Amino acid sequence: MSAAQQVKFYQVGSHAAGNRLLGPQAQSDQADPDRSNALTSGHRACQGCGEALGARYVLDAAQRAAGGKVIAVNATGCLEVFSTPYPETSWQLPWLHSLFGNAPAVAAGVAAALRAKGRTDIRVVGQGGDGGSVDIGLGCLSGMFERNDDVLYVCYDNEAYMNTGVQRSGATPPAARTATTQAVGEEPGAPFGQGKSLPLIAMAHEIPYVATATVAGLRDLEAKVHRAMGMRGARYLHVLVPCPLGWGTASCDTVRMARLAEQSGLFPVFEAEYGEVTDVTPIRRRVPVEEYLRPQKRYAHLFTPEPDPKAVARIQRAADRNIARFGLLEHQEAS
Repeated sequence: MSAAQQVKFYQVGSHAAGNRLLGPQAQSDQADPDRSNALTSGHRACQGCGEALGARYVLDAAQRAAGGKVIAVNATGCLEVFSTPYPETSWQLPWLHSLFGNAPAVAAGVAAALRAKGRTDIRVVGQGGDGGSVDIGLGCLSGMFERNDDVLYVCYDNEAYMNTGVQRSGATPPAARTATTQAVGEEPGAPFGQGKSLPLIAMAHEIPYVATATVAGLRDLEAKVHRAMGMRGARYLHVLVPCPLGWGTASCDTVRMARLAEQSGLFPVFEAEYGEVTDVTPIRRRVPVEEYLRPQKRYAHLFTPEPDPKAVARIQRAADRNIARFGLLEHQEAS
């Protein structure tokens, strides 16, 4: 089961359901009119940007969990560029911009400085995209994990270097078209068998907490942030944030695409403590990977002008492996 509280939703006659019938403590952080609104209006994100949603959800929840005492350290990338075009900023909390690859080290330094000053009440959140986390910043992030620094690090994964022109990253999935993995050749798109799973790498460090989430599961995401903020030591949260520009999807389909990634099994949603999976979010309506791939222009070459059933089958096998590994079907127990 998910870490999020299970809530019964009631139809109220106006096609509205949910928060209005819940007590204040049971409502989502985003339903609170007094929430911190850590990432406010005026930023320059693309319409439908999953990263803007994810960052706001995460930091609002972190602010609420820590009583408003949070410092954010942000790697270079889309999130930094669209939120802080000099001399403007859309951040409403203490926020530092570091280099592309050293956000985990800077966040660890901030945590160390606070510890030296005896300020255990102020918490540190480091954040970056998949390029700055999975690739360029992997060494700094591994060091942060190894030292067990008191930082929650969040990777907003849109599966490519979107800020610099949609180049492949270590999180780009197989067969996806990017500027550096064009849809040409015998096996067009990103090659199979390359890349890495940063959640599994984080688990290998046996840190206190590792979790995955998507912008389609608001309550699940908020619950995981609250849980992570209630712990000390190194914690890692990997959030899938679809990118309409890089994925070639409609801006109104960002949440839908995140949900399909989870329902297909391509993006397993789970929690782990000290290297062991402790909880999974089961798939309640399983969909074939084709239902997830077809709406995305980065996979258009798999279906036109001639279908490529072999490539789709290979992607389906990867989803099936995730489902088996994490026990993602409701009748299965988490492995």
